[in-house]
Amino acid sequence: MKKLLFLFLIISFSISAQQVDLSYYLPKDVTYNSVIPTPKSVIGHEVGEWHVTHDKLVEYMKALAASSDRISIEDRGRTFEGRPLLLLTITSPKNHQNLEVIRTKHIEATNNASVNVSNAPIVVYQGFSIHGNEPSGANAGLAAAYYLAAAQGNKIDELLNNTVILFDPSLNPDGLQRFAYWANTNKAQNINPDPNDREYREVWPGGRTNHYWFDMNRDWLPVQLPESRARIASFHKWLPNILTDHHEMGTNSSFFFQPGIPSRTNPLTPQMNQDLTKEIATYHAKAFDKIGSMYYSEESFDDFYYGKGSTFPDINGSIGILFEQASSRGHAQESDNGILTFPFTIRNQFTAALSTLEAAKNMRVKILQYQQDFYKNSRNSGENKAIVFGDEKDAAKSFHLAEVLKRHQIKIHEVKADFSSNGK
Repeated sequence: MKKLLFLFLIISFSISAQQVDLSYYLPKDVTYNSVIPTPKSVIGHEVGEWHVTHDKLVEYMKALAASSDRISIEDRGRTFEGRPLLLLTITSPKNHQNLEVIRTKHIEATNNASVNVSNAPIVVYQGFSIHGNEPSGANAGLAAAYYLAAAQGNKIDELLNNTVILFDPSLNPDGLQRFAYWANTNKAQNINPDPNDREYREVWPGGRTNHYWFDMNRDWLPVQLPESRARIASFHKWLPNILTDHHEMGTNSSFFFQPGIPSRTNPLTPQMNQDLTKEIATYHAKAFDKIGSMYYSEESFDDFYYGKGSTFPDINGSIGILFEQASSRGHAQESDNGILTFPFTIRNQFTAALSTLEAAKNMRVKILQYQQDFYKNSRNSGENKAIVFGDEKDAAKSFHLAEVLKRHQIKIHEVKADFSSNGK
């Protein structure tokens, strides 16, 4: 009898781990436009049933853009493996008609402290899975994009009227594709949650990095990779007020959202940045309480190195937010907190994406004013100094440094004449 009961539990788990439909993720308090295609109708499987490959992710984002007047899409270039670097702009149809005017005025507000921002939309950049083998973010992007395109009612209308969302469905296309291949080809018909199963033992080099095995979450400052160059160009073009960065961590953890450890904040980051991050965190907490997911904040991770997606915005007048979800590293895995399923990890990332937008809408004027004050205070700091650089023996070194500076829109001038400073 005990053996039969054990077998029944295995079969029951196998079925429950695979049969998840879109309603598992979506809010129940809105209706959805039947004209907008669901992910399954385009990619052939439910969100979380399989790990989405990048080609299917692209296919779905293009289908949404073709069917919704809330979405426009641009191809910003190619990865080393030839995959497109897409960016969706999601906002109300009315805002789409004046998008360049909105962008210009948004940038103007950072240069002119007298610009009134009280009626301006807030700009939010949402980026998913810069580490390809942390895929819950990119897979959550399927559900989040569908929600933003299909949800109907006053709540979504108010959000889109007051927000411009820059939606980056995959920050690392090559790595995501590599990991999706591993997880899908090693998935059994009956899922085995044993951590020793081959599905959860990805071979080296894994999907974390890009084609050349570079960790792209260290490249926001050096800007050496095509993925980073496209992303940084979009960032400076818009100067978003909030940028989210969806990651995964160890299987036995829960869900983390910033602020990180207070003492590990870069001293150049204004205190108001951390205060606003903490206020935004109350929206995450409320959303996670509603769905019954465990979470924590301020007990790990940092805001120090500006070359990461969650910290680069902090030195540019924006608010960077790191999300870390306990990883199933496949479709379902045993953990200290019970069996962790892939759909569960996706739902948490989806929830954080929506709670960010809720915070952005409700804190819109406060955050817009913070960005405007950041640039005003920077200009008035008295640090109007220039740095002279050059190398008479290696002109290439100076040239490539200048390239990096220009990608960050730092002004460069040639010195007019020879001069001396501090005996040099």
